[in-house]
Amino acid sequence: MKPTTILTILIVAGMVLGAVVGEFVLHGEAIGSDHWTKVAGDLVLIRPLKLLVIPLVLFSVIAGITRVGDPAKLGRLGGATLAYYFATMLIAVAIGATLVQMINPGDLPIEVQETMRASGETAFSADTSLQSKVGDKTMGGTWTNILYQLIPSNIVQEMSAGRPLGLIVFAMGLGLALAAGGERTRAAREFFDAGFEALMTLIQWIIWLTPIGVFFLVAWTVGRIGLGNLTEPIGGYMATVFIGLAIHGLIVLPLILWLIGRVSPYRFMAKMKPALLTAFGTDSSSATLPVTIETAIDEGECSEQSSNFVLPLGSTINMDGTALYEAVAVLFLFQLYGIDLEFGQILLVVITATLAAVGAAGIPSAGLVTMVIVIAAVNGSLAGSAELPIAAIGVILGVDRLLDMCRTTVNVWGDAVGARIMTRIAPDS
Repeated sequence: MKPTTILTILIVAGMVLGAVVGEFVLHGEAIGSDHWTKVAGDLVLIRPLKLLVIPLVLFSVIAGITRVGDPAKLGRLGGATLAYYFATMLIAVAIGATLVQMINPGDLPIEVQETMRASGETAFSADTSLQSKVGDKTMGGTWTNILYQLIPSNIVQEMSAGRPLGLIVFAMGLGLALAAGGERTRAAREFFDAGFEALMTLIQWIIWLTPIGVFFLVAWTVGRIGLGNLTEPIGGYMATVFIGLAIHGLIVLPLILWLIGRVSPYRFMAKMKPALLTAFGTDSSSATLPVTIETAIDEGECSEQSSNFVLPLGSTINMDGTALYEAVAVLFLFQLYGIDLEFGQILLVVITATLAAVGAAGIPSAGLVTMVIVIAAVNGSLAGSAELPIAAIGVILGVDRLLDMCRTTVNVWGDAVGARIMTRIAPDS
């Protein structure tokens, strides 16, 4: 039996056992972010993986750029990658918006709506951390922040803050300079190649901690939420998100991979299982990045040139699952508050959810923060009518972690599909 098959079996076993322990042992306790299962999951898996993200981005992007070498080829790779990212995110949002209009998960009895609104606003008021994060979110401010990250003034500060976007830009520039340096920079190129290979070896060691870490994290999530929420009034909203993610992840992305990449999509998905299961368990595309790169290269037959460029960039800006979720969540909340939106306003949700997803960090529940941008944009188009209060986000706080695990899996799957497609543009020589 292959090591990856053994690892997959162990991860699945950890997830199942974690769900059982969470539902039948932990559920009903006061489960906070400082619960011992969450702390154990962070120590065993999340923190070791996050430790590798910044050095991996630096070494992988530089190694990938120096291997591509030709700036024209790099330009084609970058342009095609960005086009793929934005196209798939737009498709995902359109799927989510269409499903909400068809299913109407917020169309509930008045008394149920009122109860959910009251409890949601109370939950939002109690979450001071979330309030501080969403207080000043606007589309202009978000894009200004992205531009500042693209051109940082201190790359060491960006690295210490864990912001990979500026590091990617710096690594691309340094990689091009090293490639252009010829024999004079050969030693530096070999240094980054060797460093990348050493990091991949370290990742192979850490990845065997995944089953243990996933067990603790899934137990914490299920213990905190409880599977009973699936049958509560919020269950319609959750089902809409699940259906949308399934359509995008199991139909749309495989179809794109088959049509453009000429690859058997479900066979490729099977090869990417360790990364997808890690994404589900960790709830973070950034933390999953080391596993995604290792799996894509060793199992998914993606080129190192493509993987080293496409996957770090994707973990930062490509958020198919988050974009879809934001569209569903915002339209659901407007329905729940009895605010009817016209077609133009629904279209505004589609556009702003796509753009806002780019600004969502690859960390747990980042979509909740950028969702404020979408709500503010729609409120601004209501022309004096009743607006949706930001505190409405509290309605979906309780079940967000479970949905976040699913949308993070779709985010990582979208990145992997992109890396496999771009292998045709940048194959290993």
